[in-house]
Amino acid sequence: MYVGFVIGLDYEDPRLKPFEAFQQFKHHPSIKSLLQGGEILAGGARTVIEGGYQSMPCLEMPGAILAGDAGGTLNTPKIKGIHQAIRSGVTAAEHYAETGTSAGFDRRWRDSAGGRELHKVRNIRPGFRRGLWFGLANAAFETATLGKAPWTLANHADHSALRTLDSYISPDRDWGERELPPRDRLASVFFAATTHEENQPVHLRVADTSICASRCAKEFGNPCTNFCPANVYEMVDDGAGGKRLQINSSNCVHCKACDIKEPYADQITWVTPEGGSGPNYQSL
Repeated sequence: MYVGFVIGLDYEDPRLKPFEAFQQFKHHPSIKSLLQGGEILAGGARTVIEGGYQSMPCLEMPGAILAGDAGGTLNTPKIKGIHQAIRSGVTAAEHYAETGTSAGFDRRWRDSAGGRELHKVRNIRPGFRRGLWFGLANAAFETATLGKAPWTLANHADHSALRTLDSYISPDRDWGERELPPRDRLASVFFAATTHEENQPVHLRVADTSICASRCAKEFGNPCTNFCPANVYEMVDDGAGGKRLQINSSNCVHCKACDIKEPYADQITWVTPEGGSGPNYQSL
């Protein structure tokens, strides 16, 4: 049995903890009865590339082609991407076999069945920027008209939606007592079978850590300590009465939420760690 929980990273609440929201979901009476008594075999987290048609980069460059998830081919309303990855891979192979070059692949993909599928649903995800009810009404309209509206709604950067602590009143989320495992974020890291050499360079690069203890703490309450599902980011005592950022990079499950959601856009850069290390999602 698989159970998952998707949260749009354009949420406003700086205090929201997606991992805790997932645990709360699992304890809903309709879900808990299905999970109680079971054993976790594997777990993990990742950011869904849900920008759709208008967020796809140019899929071609000299000597290379972007295909599948790397090219952003996921059908977000369906949360389905495997068929699109196969389609784009086949299209890329056919294109190279016929032309011997990457040039022209971007247009070929957008004109293909996979590209047309993405164009048909291009306005559904950005419609939710105006709230749930508008988003649902817009989704119904786009579905009924097969995406033939004469407009294309723009996406926005997810981090730009985050509100400051003093401008957003977080609701009481009534986090309940937890019975189902894992007991916390660190326990969940075990089920991702993530492995990093402890002495390798930190692959989560923070441009200016002084901002974390000053500006970010005051404005947003260090949201990286909330949205990270693996407890990678911690604010710890600096020994001088203040706080400093501690990066537990060996916990990282490579979801890349930090690179996307940190509020200043240019503070955290996720780079590839050494030796292909990271989570081992064999059974997911």
